[in-house]
Amino acid sequence: MKPLAPAAPQTERPTKRRAKYIMKIDRLEQLSPDEKADLKEVAQRYAFRVNDYYINLINWEDPHDPIRRLVIPDKAEINEWGELDASKESAVTVAHGVQHKYASTCLLLVNEVCGAYCRYCFRKRLFMNDNDEVSFDIAPGLEYIREHPEISNVLLTGGDPMILQTPKLRVIFEELRAIDHVKIIRIGTKMPAFNPFRFTEDPELLDLLREFSLPEKRIYFMCHYDHPVELTPESREALRLILDAGAIAVNQNPIIRGISDDPVVMSTLWNELSYLGVPQYYVFQGRPTAGNEPFEVPIVEAYFKIEEAKKRSSGLAKRIKYSMSHESGKIEIIGVDHQHIYLKYHRAKDVANEQRMVVCERNDDAYWLDQLKPIAGYENPFYDPAKENAA
Repeated sequence: MKPLAPAAPQTERPTKRRAKYIMKIDRLEQLSPDEKADLKEVAQRYAFRVNDYYINLINWEDPHDPIRRLVIPDKAEINEWGELDASKESAVTVAHGVQHKYASTCLLLVNEVCGAYCRYCFRKRLFMNDNDEVSFDIAPGLEYIREHPEISNVLLTGGDPMILQTPKLRVIFEELRAIDHVKIIRIGTKMPAFNPFRFTEDPELLDLLREFSLPEKRIYFMCHYDHPVELTPESREALRLILDAGAIAVNQNPIIRGISDDPVVMSTLWNELSYLGVPQYYVFQGRPTAGNEPFEVPIVEAYFKIEEAKKRSSGLAKRIKYSMSHESGKIEIIGVDHQHIYLKYHRAKDVANEQRMVVCERNDDAYWLDQLKPIAGYENPFYDPAKENAA
């Protein structure tokens, strides 16, 4: 009897690359016991979450490393400063998990978790145990959008929508695409930076983007890169796949002390992103959110640093708007001279303010509109003399 031929070796499927999440400061092996003890109170007040991929970007020998500063708690976060809802998002909440501030754009808060938690987050209130602003039932939001034909843009936010599993995203996309006047679906996300494997290891997600990012009804990724270190080969590949799937991607981020407030860092980030086809859209003024005092950069300082960064950037890389997301609207900081700060409403809660100029006395310590005194002939109803010289 002829011996049986040996069975053909089975080809092993490559193991998917995944990010493993760390949600307790005690489990960070890179921190000393004393550091963990010092930061425990901060991590208990403001949620802590990171993953093994992202913390490997940190140079742990550098106490001022920007990626460390971005996700590892800072003791100064517990200083009494700011307020949790600094831009008064509660005032534009029209239904559970739905915000409608500007006529053409509606926000759906679809998730209360991120790939990691930025220490300077302006929505850190969402990650607190007693908060229920996020709605996992988007039906009321969809009904609101259907009843408002002026809404052409819907921004999925939270939390990070890309934490959601692909089948859940499919349901959301299908429902929104069934509303004819919704032309653009925006996704506010830092997942390409925090966890690029969400894109590189999920072909079903890429197929979903191809299906629902249509020639005249695009999906826009409002990406969030803060520093060039985040542009790893894996992250660049995630961006390539997003664009290849027919979505459009731009970047927006705040100017944050010790992370994104250096002109060389800014210009390097903008230029590198422009090479990838992901132009910089906004640079935001940091909001006076509770816990964010160590991250604030005053308006005047930020303005001149951004202008210096523009000198180092190509035209395509510096098509940015330096803006403040104030309760009254999105206010662009368009100029500073030796006497004045020049601002303009890029978007306004009150349509009468759209494109309105506001000229204020120069205040080198101010970080928010409420601290800026208008000059004669201009109005700033939010100016509060008690806040003008606040540290």
